[in-house]
Amino acid sequence: MRQATGRGLYIHVPFCHQRCHFCAFYLEIHHARAAEDFLSSLMTELRLYGEQRPFGTEPLQSIYFGGGTPTTLSSQQLATVLSAVRETFGLQEEAEIIVEAHPESVTQDSLSHLRQAGFTRMSFGAESMNPVELNRVGRPGSPMSTVQMVTAARQAGFTDLNLDLMYGLPGQSIESWAASLRQIVDLAPTHLSCYALTVEDGTALQTAVRRGTIAAPDETRQNEMEDLAEDVLTRAGFTRYEISNYCRPGFASRHNQLHWTGGDYIGLGPSAQSYVAGRRFGNVSDLSAYNASLRNGTFPVTESEQLTAADDACERLVFGLRLTEGIPLEETGALAYSTLTQKVDELIHDDMLEYQGERVRLTTRGRRYADTVAVALLASLEA
Repeated sequence: MRQATGRGLYIHVPFCHQRCHFCAFYLEIHHARAAEDFLSSLMTELRLYGEQRPFGTEPLQSIYFGGGTPTTLSSQQLATVLSAVRETFGLQEEAEIIVEAHPESVTQDSLSHLRQAGFTRMSFGAESMNPVELNRVGRPGSPMSTVQMVTAARQAGFTDLNLDLMYGLPGQSIESWAASLRQIVDLAPTHLSCYALTVEDGTALQTAVRRGTIAAPDETRQNEMEDLAEDVLTRAGFTRYEISNYCRPGFASRHNQLHWTGGDYIGLGPSAQSYVAGRRFGNVSDLSAYNASLRNGTFPVTESEQLTAADDACERLVFGLRLTEGIPLEETGALAYSTLTQKVDELIHDDMLEYQGERVRLTTRGRRYADTVAVALLASLEA
């Protein structure tokens, strides 16, 4: 089994004020009573893990509040959860504590409160700096609110700021994407996440594409946008350290790296996923069922799998390949499985993978088809 490189916690806050057309994450529309019930259940789940002590006495290196929109909860509610986590698990001295936010779900006062409570990184979902593009995908708010809240976060004391961007949006051109990149660079974040728009099952976007009212993303244009992002951001001093993530020196996300380098993590909240000591397990994706389980004092886990050594080695390789520097094959344990190493050789021959020293990594072409590479590696164990 892999050697864990850290301990992390993910907290899924399942609320938004409305659902964007592209979003397939589990969420509910925020209501005060529903939020209070969720927080009660979350505290119970946290207590149960505190009694179980899955990490022993090792403190957390990172906490990530995702969703949904975590800042649909008040800053006081979020601060209370963070305090309970700190008391339950303990935190490393330089622990990274991230909270996602829609720019219009925070204020100068709430940002100041979050910083004082110990949050270290704000992650704003900018998505685009073009209001027409935002409107086409049902994303509320405006680019101006992103600008204003980045400024407010700095005034609140945040020195670590991430912005999320999406490319391949309906009607988005190379020129408008370039303009968004320039405006985002001008905001001087320390970290950027750039994602290609995908049409997920069950979303309003999928319905619109099927009806023909919106064109499906153009893969060729998305590839051009990806290349442009790498060029613009590299020139601006960012390093691409993972398929979708860029950072300034010293600001790579420890939570991201924990996932890609084999660390253990617990997921709290409905639909949250966990990996601990070779076991993957996930919570029920239903808030009512989540609450009911925890009212009965039982974990809301609905799926669990103890990975075999071979599966674990393959996953370690697949996740490690998300990092632009790749991963040493020896470190993954993959060398013990001939079908897996043979598939690696085939993917090298197909210009999907390459060696850089002892590390195997995705080629430029391989990054375009990272999901295909992952499926091929996982399928090799079934051959």
